[in-house]
This record gives sequence, C-alpha cells and structure tokens, in this order.
Amino acid sequence: MQVSSTEERESLIRAVRALFEAGVMSHAGHANASVRVGEGSMLLTSSGTVRGLTPEHLAVVSFDGTVTEGELEPVTKEIVSMHTTVYRARPETGAVIHTHSPHVTGFALANEALPCRYEALLRFGQTDVVPVVPWAPRGSRESTEGIAEAVRDHPHTHAVLLGNHGLLAFAADAATTASLVVAIEEAAEAEQRAKAFGGARDFPPSAWEKARASMARAEG
Repeated sequence: MQVSSTEERESLIRAVRALFEAGVMSHAGHANASVRVGEGSMLLTSSGTVRGLTPEHLAVVSFDGTVTEGELEPVTKEIVSMHTTVYRARPETGAVIHTHSPHVTGFALANEALPCRYEALLRFGQTDVVPVVPWAPRGSRESTEGIAEAVRDHPHTHAVLLGNHGLLAFAADAATTASLVVAIEEAAEAEQRAKAFGGARDFPPSAWEKARASMARAEG
C-alpha cells in the first residue's frame, strides 16, 4: 500500500494556499488537486472545496480508483479519472490541479481555446493554445477520453479547458502547477482586457526559442 509522506501533503497544501493568496479561485473555493505518490497512486484532495485545506482532507488513491489511505467524498470520486488520465498520458507529470478560476472559466464556458499570447506562459513551456475538451459528465468515459485526446493532440500544452466547466492544469510538481494556474488565469484576464485595444497580438516568430535561451542564460 502506498503511503503519502508529510512533505507530499505539505506541498499540496502550500500549492492550494498559493492559489487563494493569488486571488485566482472562484467564490465557492472549488478545486481539486493531486500529486503523484509512488507508482500508480496519487494524493488527492478529498472534497470539492479546498479552502482551509489540512492534511486530514487528503486521501491516497490508486490509479484504478481504490482509496488506500483516508476517505473521499462522493463528489470527489467523480473526478478521480480526470486526474489519472493526465498522469497516464503524461508520465512526467507530478501534480494536477482543477479550478474554476473566473476568467479562464469564461473561455471554458464559451468553448474557446485560450491562445498563448502572454509571456508568462512561455516560462512554463506553454507554447500552444490551451485546448478545449467538449463537455461531458464528470468522470464519464467521454470526459476522460476527451482529456486524453486533447493532451495527445497538443503535446506542448500543460493544461486543458473543460468545456462549460473549468481548468485542468498539470506540471512537474504542485508548486509549479499552482503557478501555472495563476499564469493561465492572468492570461485569460489579459486576453479579455486586450479586446478594448483591438485584441491581443500573437508572439513574433521564434519567441519560445528566444525565451528559453534567455532563461538558460539566467540560470547559467
């Protein structure tokens, strides 16, 4: 049986707290978040509301849906496959976060992909649009197959929009994933504001390569 560590639990709690501190959460504070623990298991928030998250509100769930540590509320059981689909499709993924962040959820409700025109996205390797997965009931085969297809068809995306629902983001660890959620929400808000000035403009050619080279110089 996979048992989560204290550090894994604390990393997830810190990531969720960072989302609230950044002001990117919905009024209800709805979200679910997970981190990979070992092979074939994840540490998952146990309810649909994560405000005031504590270690007791986390459960270990295997990728087949078996709860091996803690408990899950019924509403959370519906979204287990949403997370496991990403982990299976992207083996390098270490954390997955789903939110109803207001501005990016506007794109999801419109079933409109979020363009990559905000420089902060490049810092996370997000060089593609954030694609839309057509609506389907949570946890249904249609929903999970749609997520898998979007991730497969867009190898340079680290997030998908769930049509008429919200955002699903994924990265190497919980802190990076939370920061990505913030950047995506900022991008969605900026896209909407840019319409007042005639609309956002695409990056010039080779923007990603130039940004990556700049980051490499800074790290070197």
